[in-house]
Amino acid sequence: MERILMIRLQEMLFGSSNKAESAKISALEKKGVILKIAPRIYTSNLQEHPEVIIKRNWFRILSNQFPGAILSHRSALEFKPVNGEHIFVTYSYTRKNHLPGLTIHFQQGPVRQENDNVFFENLYASQEARAFLENMQETRTRNDLSKTLPISDIEERLDLIIRSRGEEAVNAIRDEARRLAPILGMEKEFSKLNLVISTLLNTGDSRSLHSPVAIARSLGEPFDPQRIKLFEILYQALSGKTFPAYADKNLSLIAYRNFGFFESYFSNYIEGTEFAVNEAQQIIQTETPLPERDEDSHDILGTYQIVSDRREMSITPSSPDELLQLLRNRHATLLRARISKKPGQFKDKNNRAGNTEFVDWQLVAGTLKKGFDWYSLLKDPFAKAAYMMFMISEVHPFLDGNGRIARVMMNAELSSKSLSKIIIPTVYREDYMGALRKLTRQYDPTPYIRMLLRTFEFSSYIYGEDQLNMENELIQSNAFQDPEAAKLVIIPR
Repeated sequence: MERILMIRLQEMLFGSSNKAESAKISALEKKGVILKIAPRIYTSNLQEHPEVIIKRNWFRILSNQFPGAILSHRSALEFKPVNGEHIFVTYSYTRKNHLPGLTIHFQQGPVRQENDNVFFENLYASQEARAFLENMQETRTRNDLSKTLPISDIEERLDLIIRSRGEEAVNAIRDEARRLAPILGMEKEFSKLNLVISTLLNTGDSRSLHSPVAIARSLGEPFDPQRIKLFEILYQALSGKTFPAYADKNLSLIAYRNFGFFESYFSNYIEGTEFAVNEAQQIIQTETPLPERDEDSHDILGTYQIVSDRREMSITPSSPDELLQLLRNRHATLLRARISKKPGQFKDKNNRAGNTEFVDWQLVAGTLKKGFDWYSLLKDPFAKAAYMMFMISEVHPFLDGNGRIARVMMNAELSSKSLSKIIIPTVYREDYMGALRKLTRQYDPTPYIRMLLRTFEFSSYIYGEDQLNMENELIQSNAFQDPEAAKLVIIPR
């Protein structure tokens, strides 16, 4: 009875060669508990139409009915039925299998390779390099249905990989495709793929491209013109000015790490990752996350790992490409525990905060590279730090961690010149956020610069080899208070 109840809870049931199991299925069907909706396919869902149920469970059907099948061609890149009804797989024969609401297109082809992925139980999917090779095959379309993606889609997918994962990722795909091509008998397809990748990486002829996005890449990175105008306004407000240069007094390793602890603590707190100070100290000292807050703990650890390393914080970008790589590397460390946020990869969808829409994901790399032009012209360390922080914050290049990575990049500009790094304490959060919003929405850089100068001065007095004394200085400055309860107090030492 328990076995029958368990079966009834499953939406999809499959015929079995086991006589006992087959008898149970038959008994359930006779009782009207389940319904046969296709050969050897049953369902306990008696409310929805068979085609709806089959479409929802297409991967279960393939795994059970055709074990060892490989999602291939466009299905290995899209991972869903084309037009909601067609799936392409590589199998031991060529034919079509028609089910209610679903057509499975079987094509005889190369067997599963070592790096082809498990998609679901007994169903596999072509690895990325193999999938791109398969999609470079020539194909005859019927009723506008093709097993391969249009070449413009292939170009845009490769362009997205370059933007979100870097050029090294698309080169790795090309290297793996080169290795696979003779094994799969796809040397001709590799030549086509190689030409597209070479052109996207600016080593080929842009006339061979089809996608507007890919063509724009070959002619130069597309960027957000409104953001570049905003960056120019900030540059004009910073350029040619001489700002205070508060020397870093945390000269010893211990003192630098003490400051780095509070820098990490406040940078995470301001983003909503809130810990008591003693909890954060425990995480840092033991390098062990709190069991009930693993990801939050790793955020603290990742930030601290970067900002407590004087060598790392002495690195600043000298070219647009170095800027992009430095951002990805630091983000990979900072958010390494949040796999869903794609640590080390630029965003692949748009993000926003309230009414603020950040730079379109397709324009991230180009906007950062174009914005680097103004950064490279600034000479004053504070000016470069202020510009860098706002540029990263405004572009918002990642799915998460943008505020923290922006402040890391700002402080690297200061630390590399032996100046005090900047802490944005909890009590100063509204001043900080308000100044950013005023620059973004009203194109007014004055409050932003004034806000950073104040916290730059405040931070310069937070130093010492005794972490408890440093904490007491912060307490006296109201640093841990909520913005509604107190104001930041600068206490000269």
